[in-house]
This record gives sequence, structure tokens and C-alpha cells, in this order.
Amino acid sequence: MRCCARVLDQTVLEEFVRQLEIYAVKTGYVGIFVLSFIGSVIPFLPLPYLFLVVILSDTLDPLLLGLLAGLGGALGKISSYALGRFGYKLMGEARRRKMDALRRLIDRFGALGVFIFALTPLPDDILYIPIGITGYSFTKFMIASMAGKVILSVGVAYLGRAYLYLFRAFEIGNGLSTAISIVVLAVITVLLLRIDWELFTAHWERDGLRGVLTNLQEILVLKRSKNSSAPG
Repeated sequence: MRCCARVLDQTVLEEFVRQLEIYAVKTGYVGIFVLSFIGSVIPFLPLPYLFLVVILSDTLDPLLLGLLAGLGGALGKISSYALGRFGYKLMGEARRRKMDALRRLIDRFGALGVFIFALTPLPDDILYIPIGITGYSFTKFMIASMAGKVILSVGVAYLGRAYLYLFRAFEIGNGLSTAISIVVLAVITVLLLRIDWELFTAHWERDGLRGVLTNLQEILVLKRSKNSSAPG
């Protein structure tokens, strides 16, 4: 019985995913906006809409596709923030004062946290609901959330198109796809090794993106290079 139930669940899930793909392909830009919104609006029950972005990236403009997916995802996350704000309103005066103190504490880096959670696969509801509870600025929340979701979705769209291109190249000629994969992997690895993440974090927290760009040459120097140049 359990085996049959698992097979049935898997069949239902596969059919559900297939229907999502059909809907997304038929409706295009409008469909990905709607699905990304629906996929984000229910806290802790996300719909993985990014795989649809990958599928559609082969036929739609990746930039516009990513913008609409990110916009829909960010608007959907308003529900998590609103849930937190509703909880704030239910609190007593003493509890609110404590939350206000916490908000002042996180006010400087709250937007960065929202941005990072929106930009990565981290479960953002575990941050967005508490952010709402503290009464954090809705405007700051939305700007950070939208920026993260849009950058993520646009990146996925372009990577999806590149992946599909590489997939076809693999079918046509194994040598070309292998060479491209090695080059891409090498570039990513070099960047990861050359970035001084401590300096990156320090400049980001102090001056934001401007600080990172201003000190980019310093950030991209390996620590051992700096140590080796230091007097012994």
C-alpha cells in the first residue's frame, strides 16, 4: 500500500509539473509572472518557479523573463512580511517596545539580509516574517527583496539559456561543450579563490556596493600575495 501511495504521489507531482510547464509555455511572460507570484505568496510552501524560467529562457528574452519572474516573486513575498506585521499589531505595548528596539538594531543591515535571502536559495520566510514583526520599513524591505529576486531570476534565465545552448552543443559536438564547461569552471574557481571575502564583507557593510567597487582591486588580491609582499 505504501509503495502504491508513493507511486501515486509521484505521478500526481509529475502531472502537476507538466501542467505548469504547459501553462507557462502557452502564456509566456504573463504566465511566468503569475506563477512566480503564486509560488511565493504562501509562506513555507514555495512553488519552484525558477525551473520554468530555465525552460522559457530558450524562447523568450532572458532579461524581460527574469524581470517579470523576479517582480512576481518579490510581490508574492509581501504576504510573509504582512504576516509578521499582523503579529506585531497583536502584541502588547511592552512587547512592541522590545520589537522597536530590535528594529533599530537591525535597521542598518536589515536590507542586506533581505537582499541576500532573496538572491540565494535560502528559505527567506524565516527572515521575512521576523522582519515584519519588528516593524521594519516596508519600502526598504520591498526594494531589497525585489533587487534580490530580479537579479536571481535574470541570472537563472541567462544561465538557463546558456545551459540549453551547451546541451545542444554536447549533442552536436562533445569537444566544444567540454571546452566551454572547463573554461567557465576555471573562471568561477579563480574568482572564488582570488576574492578576499573578509574585505568584501567589510567594505559591503561599511559602504555598500560603492565600497566594493571602489576597492575591487584590493578585494581581488589573494591573501597569500599580500602576506608574501609584507616584510619578514
